[in-house]
Amino acid sequence: MNLILIKKGDLYSPEHRGKKDILIINDSIFFIEKDISTSVLNGIKRDFKIIDASKCIIIPGHIDQHAHIDGAGGEGGPQYRTPPIQFSEFVKAGITSVVGLLGTDGFARSLQALLMKARALEQEGISTWIYTGSYQYPSPTITGSILSDIILIDKVIGVKIALSDHRASHPTIEEFIKVVSQSRTGGILSGKAGVVHIHMGSEKQGLGYLFDILKNTDLPIEQFAPTHLGKNEESFKNDIAFGKMGGYIDLTTGATAGSQSTGKIKASRAVKRLREEGVSIERITMSTDGNGSIPQWNEHKEFIGMSVASLSSLHKEFKDMIKEEQLSIEDAIRVTSTNIAGHLKLDHKGEIEEDKDADILILDRDSLGIKHVIARGKILMEDEKIIKLGKFEK
Repeated sequence: MNLILIKKGDLYSPEHRGKKDILIINDSIFFIEKDISTSVLNGIKRDFKIIDASKCIIIPGHIDQHAHIDGAGGEGGPQYRTPPIQFSEFVKAGITSVVGLLGTDGFARSLQALLMKARALEQEGISTWIYTGSYQYPSPTITGSILSDIILIDKVIGVKIALSDHRASHPTIEEFIKVVSQSRTGGILSGKAGVVHIHMGSEKQGLGYLFDILKNTDLPIEQFAPTHLGKNEESFKNDIAFGKMGGYIDLTTGATAGSQSTGKIKASRAVKRLREEGVSIERITMSTDGNGSIPQWNEHKEFIGMSVASLSSLHKEFKDMIKEEQLSIEDAIRVTSTNIAGHLKLDHKGEIEEDKDADILILDRDSLGIKHVIARGKILMEDEKIIKLGKFEK
């Protein structure tokens, strides 16, 4: 039996609940109360860990719904393929749940390998899921169809596709509707979200496909999860319109994938502006594009260089929402955790409540730096030191 008692932390669940003690048993939050006496635990006759959080705030672990856990890239040639992510990178970033996906290369990289990497990371200590598909249409799958991947494979919760990008397959609107319909039906039959996670490039079409589909079909707006939004001022007008219609807006905290565009709006600043324009905070999310290649293109769409997106960018933007944009801690948590869990139907994530998974970050009250990371009831970082590494990490 694994027992952890967190004492006197200032709890945000995401709602502010004040100073609380939290008792974790195995992988779940067992009890939250103003004061939990250690004498209760002494009678259990087992070792238990006490964490003094009296100078800290406590928030749910970050959820990253877009990370290239098994590597990405390849623009520019094979030497530009990024390697798989090491487990400790998630710990350092405070990410306790992640959704992995393929990038531009849906040919030399496989969904089978992605699935196995997700299983490995879960065995090492965080919670994982994946999207089937990639940039291309028809979508690559594991079982032969998007529908059966979502129904039959526990970790598949939706499909990825790319639109409005010079590297995409440019499906017709009818072809895209088929992708959405398969993902929706798979979600209905399996009890999953069945979202269509859409890499949005910088072409003028933008969110036009989605507006057309919403006007001419009964497909619900929640079925769509467009990402890499806030690319520039012109496209941001459509992002605002989509959000005001009730759509989810996902902002990339690393560099926008396929950063051929200029004028990208900083993620934390974009949240503030979306709120000022009347978009509900509950419809705004962030993801990292972590470990994804960030190719640079000239005006002729010729490859001229590359960088790699960082997982740690999510917590940086979390802090910037609070410190620079003067948003509340509660709203920053919703953007980096709670809203994502809700949209993806990750029912035991995104909140600190009894019987929920014990995915917890303990932050310094003043700097908001990460001091402790707990995922599924296991301590992965203690006093700013990573204590749990991946299988092949030294």
